[in-house]
Amino acid sequence: MSSKINGHVSPQPCPHLLVFRSRNGPKPFRALQDCIRVKPPGGRAAIRREPTEVPRCGTCEESSRSRLYACVACAAVFCHAPLLHSHASDHSLSIPGHEIAVDVDRAELFCCACGDQVYDRDFDAAVVLAQTVNATATTSTSGSTAMQCSVAGSQPENLRKRRRVDYRPWEPDSGEHISRGNQSIPLLDAANASLVSSTQQPWGLRGLNNLGNTCFMNSILQALLHTPPLRNYFLGDRHNRYYCQQKNGAINGTKNSRLCLACDMDALFSAVFSGDRTPYSPAKFLYSWWQHAANLASYEQQDAHEFFISMLEGIHEKVEKDKRKFQSPAGSGDCCIAHRVFSGILRSDVMCMVCGFTSTTYDPCVDISLDLEPNQGGSGKSSSAKSLNSFNVEADCMRPNQNCGISTLKGCLERFTRAEKLGSDQKLFCQKCQVRQESLKQMSIRKLPLVSCFHVKRFEHSSIRKMSRKVDRYLQFPFSLDMAPYLSSSILRSRFGNRIFPFDGDEQDASNDLSTEFELFAVVTHSGRLDAGHYVTYLRLSNQWYKCDDAWITQVNESIVRAAQGYMMFYVQKVLYYKESENQGTS
Repeated sequence: MSSKINGHVSPQPCPHLLVFRSRNGPKPFRALQDCIRVKPPGGRAAIRREPTEVPRCGTCEESSRSRLYACVACAAVFCHAPLLHSHASDHSLSIPGHEIAVDVDRAELFCCACGDQVYDRDFDAAVVLAQTVNATATTSTSGSTAMQCSVAGSQPENLRKRRRVDYRPWEPDSGEHISRGNQSIPLLDAANASLVSSTQQPWGLRGLNNLGNTCFMNSILQALLHTPPLRNYFLGDRHNRYYCQQKNGAINGTKNSRLCLACDMDALFSAVFSGDRTPYSPAKFLYSWWQHAANLASYEQQDAHEFFISMLEGIHEKVEKDKRKFQSPAGSGDCCIAHRVFSGILRSDVMCMVCGFTSTTYDPCVDISLDLEPNQGGSGKSSSAKSLNSFNVEADCMRPNQNCGISTLKGCLERFTRAEKLGSDQKLFCQKCQVRQESLKQMSIRKLPLVSCFHVKRFEHSSIRKMSRKVDRYLQFPFSLDMAPYLSSSILRSRFGNRIFPFDGDEQDASNDLSTEFELFAVVTHSGRLDAGHYVTYLRLSNQWYKCDDAWITQVNESIVRAAQGYMMFYVQKVLYYKESENQGTS
């Protein structure tokens, strides 16, 4: 049976966990309490019989697989790799009643039959208490065994609402109060603004807690929270979540409507820009996104780019149902805030190489996916990734005998807008010749968005070889970018020269209303392997760069950002132009 929590329908509990609890009660979980180890200070909990134990799979003896799980019923350890073979699942199928296991590195319950994390209040309370006791004990002793005697007498009912990690804010003593009063100045004092310490973090810079493999979400949210047009929209109360919920009957429960991602973004902006510096847990936003992307609703690592696209679609989906959608279609970029900020228009010209007939199509886009430039020759188009000799520039380029090719963002854009001859197996039908002919295809940008997002194709998937790999090649990206050479007007002018060529209506006007100069303000990076990597975001605020690594915010040098392995780059126009409202009266 499903239940309602705060007006929302919660998913059904795991049936295997319910059966396990009915048969065994809380005894197996209490037996695990002595094995809970917490890395000081306030680190993540793990399951170890001995502090120095290195767990290994009981079947393959591997210790470096994606996940290792200990069976709660028999304490046997098995590996679980979703894309490969799972010995944990084999164990649960061979012995009934052994479906529930615990992640030895994360101290999280896992159902091997369902293939997903499960929640138990008693077990979760024991883990939270162990972390709390450890955080307190580390201030007076370095031992980690003192917390074991306190776990057995825990009261789960009083701890079920506590966070996994207890963040303790700094409180000044009497001496620090006096020092702070004598040496500090008002933050918003315009006369003394230049005297504010350079170490003062900008307003709205707040860490986001990792809720279990959610670094992909945190990295994108950090970039969106500091996207200037998006930030101004939500902080200007252009989308009021309380009004939206009342309008849709979500507060009184009069409608069974899906959650509004724009409302959750409004709540997220309010929390991040509230002035509170302690890390924030975007759990409600994660739950709402799961409702919009049910196929991605799990605690497995997801692709940050896929989350970015899915999130913008979720915001658009809510607005699309409004009656005004017929006046502002998605292709115009004015249907919702997501498209007003990120939506641009691509132009595709396909020219017959026999008669010269050109077919032109326009497609809206919220980002541009780019292939890395190949190390050697080749003029392949970006529709299929053909990057060669993948390497990790941060490690391998330090070796004197390593030959490292360097790709540039401008080179990738030139490759994206370069004319490409389609192969003989890709002949297209020519309306003039009335037969299939070899063609020449060229992409260009007809309309620039306010914020340009560039996605670098670093993950390659081969359906023939049935394998995937990550391309670790270094990409050099500029902090300032002029998009004029990649506009349709520039591409057509370079192709036709001084000859008369069609602009298809307002081709020139489409680019004149907006600035072509862009500034980099966010870089999302990916490190590690394809199946077990980590996402980090670098933000540029007040001409200073900050590294957002989940809950941790640190100030970094510009050279660190330039050396980062960029996966997604966000550029905003240097100058924003505002159109006068058409229905505004003239004086």
